Order: sequence, then structure tokens, then C-alpha cells
Amino acid sequence: MKLFSPSSTPPSRATARNATLLNLFATPGLGSLIGRRWLAGSGQLMLFLTGFVLFCVWNFNIISNFYKLAFSDYPPPVDHSGNTAWAAVSLCLAAWLWSLVTSLSLMREAAAGRQQSLENFAAPPPLKLAESKILSALAAIPNWQLSGEKITRTYEFKDFPAAIKFVETIGAIAEQAWHHPDIDIRWNKVTLTLTTHDAGGLTEKDFKLARQFDQL
Repeated sequence: MKLFSPSSTPPSRATARNATLLNLFATPGLGSLIGRRWLAGSGQLMLFLTGFVLFCVWNFNIISNFYKLAFSDYPPPVDHSGNTAWAAVSLCLAAWLWSLVTSLSLMREAAAGRQQSLENFAAPPPLKLAESKILSALAAIPNWQLSGEKITRTYEFKDFPAAIKFVETIGAIAEQAWHHPDIDIRWNKVTLTLTTHDAGGLTEKDFKLARQFDQL
């Protein structure tokens, strides 16, 4: 996944909730990154950290002037650091407000994804495809193999963490579609098997999900 590409799946309710709590009550931007809003999260975090650094500089000047006043016979120079304090507060507030907007967006997406999942769950089972339609649909996903009433594909990654990250992503897609593949993990290889048990064979849902997995 590219660093600044948007997530292809809506966040879960738990992810959206945790991201919101981190954004609003901990560090603005950190929750956005957890919610896979890479560009927004990076900008929010940068704004907040810049404001925090300016705030530390302002505090250092205040403490420095205090010690000069306490241990020097001469008055300290006129303090012009008030502008720094206002800049720090403004940047932190801007980061917080930006993260609030992102958090609300994540919550809306999670709610929409949950609603879609419920609709998919309540929908009637799809019809089993005829053999001619199966062969036609299979031509659009050449990396998948037909095995009886199932289609399978093995994905290979650079290491085990990359394979697990892929499994987590497809898990979110499958949950939203309410159609779950069989998953076999062998270190850096992930084998997926799709079939529609309710229909007794392959349906359009299997091929639609396979195309979504390939897009990752």
C-alpha cells in the first residue's frame, strides 16, 4: 500500500472509536494514522508537533527571563515571546480541529460500512453461476484457479508481517461484504479459497470479492 493512498476499506467501529479518542484526547494526527488517513494524519501530526516545539521555546524564554531577573542586577530585556505562544496555541488548535474533522469522517465511514454489512447479511443468497459464466468470469482473474466448485489463489509477500497485513485488510473487505474466504497462511504465502456455501457453488459474489482482493 502506498504511503498516501486512501484506504480501500471502511474502518471498523473499534478502529474509528480508537482513532477518535487518540485524535481528540491524546495526540492529534496519531488517530488519523491508525485510521489509515495517511496524508491527513501526517499533516495533523506535523502541525501539532510544530506547535508543541514553539510552546517549549516560549516556556524556555519565560524560565530564562525569570532566572535573569532573580540572579542579575539588571532587568531582563523586554519579552516579545507572546507571539510565539499564540502561534503555538494556534497550530495545536488547528491540528486538533483538523483531526476532529477526520475523526467524524472515520465514524461516518464505519457506520456506513456496518450498515452495508447488515444489508449484505439480510440479502437473499445469490444464484449459482452456470459453467459458461464461471469460465467467462474466471478469464477476468487469470491468477485464480478453478478447483471444482471453488476458486483459489496464492499470494506471495516479502515476509510474514506483510502477509498478515494483507490478511487483515482482506478480512475487513470480507466482513463488509459478508462473504468470507477460507484462508491458509504459510509464512509469506497466503492462499485464499472462495465459494458460496449457501448457493452450493460459485456465484458472482466470489468473483467480485476475488477482483477486490487482486486490486490490493
